[in-house]
Amino acid sequence: MSERYRLSEEMLARALNTIPLGTQTFSKSWTQYPLGVSPYFVQRGLGSHVWDIDGNEYIDFVNSLAAITLGYNDPDVTAAVRAQLEEGVIFSLPHSLEIRVAEKIAEMVPCAEMVRFGKNGSDATTGAVRLARAYTGREHAAVCGYHGWQDWYIGSTVRHLGVPKATRELTHAFDYNNIDSLHNIFNIWPGQVAAVILEPMNAAEPESSFLENVRELAHKNGAVLIFDEIITGFRYANGGAQEYFGVIPDLATFGKGLANGYPVSAVAGRADIMRLMEDVFFSFTFGGEALSLAAALATMHKLQRCPVIETMCSQGRKVLDGTRALIDRHGIGDVISLSGHPAWSFLLFKDAGPYSQWEIKTLFLQEMFARGILILSTHNISYSHSDADIAVLFDAYDEVFPIIKDAVINSALDRYLRCRPLEPLFKIR
Repeated sequence: MSERYRLSEEMLARALNTIPLGTQTFSKSWTQYPLGVSPYFVQRGLGSHVWDIDGNEYIDFVNSLAAITLGYNDPDVTAAVRAQLEEGVIFSLPHSLEIRVAEKIAEMVPCAEMVRFGKNGSDATTGAVRLARAYTGREHAAVCGYHGWQDWYIGSTVRHLGVPKATRELTHAFDYNNIDSLHNIFNIWPGQVAAVILEPMNAAEPESSFLENVRELAHKNGAVLIFDEIITGFRYANGGAQEYFGVIPDLATFGKGLANGYPVSAVAGRADIMRLMEDVFFSFTFGGEALSLAAALATMHKLQRCPVIETMCSQGRKVLDGTRALIDRHGIGDVISLSGHPAWSFLLFKDAGPYSQWEIKTLFLQEMFARGILILSTHNISYSHSDADIAVLFDAYDEVFPIIKDAVINSALDRYLRCRPLEPLFKIR
């Protein structure tokens, strides 16, 4: 047992007795954090920093899987939630916050004429696809990116255990920046595709009017275009990637950036489609939970009042430029590359020498955690990331990149690695 992570490992062993995986989210579990060299439980967070239950401090570039945009315990959001707590959390009738938050989303998001709330991203994407099926009278969906845990999507991946075959056969994946792959889906299932749903951007930039072409092809074939903006929403621009790229979908889904970590999501879009929500069953006891709505309203007000997006982009650009320079300086471009948007950039690990990308990534995580950087393979930038935080990140890269290079070139990974390598779950993007 590692002394640095002793309490984390003891708590993990305890958790596994009563919680499958020891936590609620695959991406926060021991499947992503190698045993013996990783923290497993966070005690508290403030700004861009978190502290694990062993008392170790980290600069956090995971940011609750990109759910934190302003920073942990943002004072404006916390004040709004504290004030609402005094009045109540959930009620027997709707709260006026539902209206105010819906109106604010409609004000900020180009496609949003009407809005309905859920609690997490899977609620929203599933609601949007069900709505598209109701609107079109069709059943098939074309997907690109990651859209949550519900049967209709996860059945199209290798993690489809428990999903009926009949459900799996209704979802078809197409490739980002490959309009022909979407065209093929329409050719194979003519007149049967209800929805085209995609993340407007993740690791790669859209090429050659790709998003415009997706919209045109969807509409030409009578399908509803849905942008999954669970991550890009309120991160790429105040109005999301649709504002950033100038391509407006029929429907869009929002979640992570909406309330700075509080559990609320939204389906938003054209009124003629959204009004079907009066008949489509999309209903939650906690859909109008007031603390999260208060957090959402405070978050959106801050996005409009302060240079949040501009700051995240400028800080993220520093991370991109500095990391690329360090990759070049240490000559490890054959092992690690970089892509994505400044506010959400990706470190891409490659098979190199005798090692798989997963073995190399395990060594990377081991060494970064030890240096007080909480990271997986993305830089999820928040408004609270400072120049000092970025300098510490670069100092860590300056030490870790040579270790990775030596491990690969000299087949010496076993000499450095103090744990079993990670194994892939499934590729979500």
